[in-house]
Amino acid sequence: MIIDFHTHVYPDPMAERIMAALGNVPGVEGHTDGTLNGLLESMARSGVDKSIVLPVNTRKGQFDTITKFAKHINDTCDNLISFGGIHPDDDDIEGKLSYLKENGFKGIKIHPDYTETFIDDERYIRIVIEAQKIGFIVVTHAGKDPAYSTIHCPPDKGRAMLDRVHAATSFSEPFFVFAHLGGNRLLADVEKYLVGQNCYIDISCSFSDLGNFSDATDEDIIRVIKHHGADKILFATDSPWNDQRAYIERVQKLDGLTDNEKELIFSKNAEQLLSRS
Repeated sequence: MIIDFHTHVYPDPMAERIMAALGNVPGVEGHTDGTLNGLLESMARSGVDKSIVLPVNTRKGQFDTITKFAKHINDTCDNLISFGGIHPDDDDIEGKLSYLKENGFKGIKIHPDYTETFIDDERYIRIVIEAQKIGFIVVTHAGKDPAYSTIHCPPDKGRAMLDRVHAATSFSEPFFVFAHLGGNRLLADVEKYLVGQNCYIDISCSFSDLGNFSDATDEDIIRVIKHHGADKILFATDSPWNDQRAYIERVQKLDGLTDNEKELIFSKNAEQLLSRS
């Protein structure tokens, strides 16, 4: 079983425009056409059994439109699970989260860079606290985004947010996911502030030779997995911006990880996390 915990798709009428716009960013390359069918075809080629689709609300007021598309995915695709999306400036955060919960969603994606809001901003802390209260998973972009000069979710601010949420809710089971090995291109700070904490780290955009997002080596990736704990690492690709098959092959070839650790990363951790939400 292989679960990709970090993918994106766009409605067909918008996919070509979005892929072209993001593809103009240096180092960014699409490996599907960005559509729902494109992801399903990639999964079939690669042997991915299930993918988590993470929408990104870039502006206030997108909730209804994005939720409608996400619900369509959940209602029509057995091997996809779409999360919802929230913008920090949205009105009635509690009501929107409740609506998502009532309609079977398992979590939300947030993107501090696209909203130009730091992860330890009071608005995000409020969202994460409310999400934790209703048993939601929260996934955030973390570290450098190639389209932005300012990093709105560096590891130190991610840790500050996590500490604030823990103090407010006293959660015991990890529910928060830092993408991109905890912080793209900020490995030293990831190891200083996030490794070993009560959170998940996904490995999307981690292999430096499979794209220009990361500067981590295989040794770096293995060290983070070992020190953080393989039971809190999630397999993820950020498809369409990385190739699912290539990522599977690289994880399978990582020396120093046991078969049990690889099984945890590929599926068992995701299954456990999803079962709690």
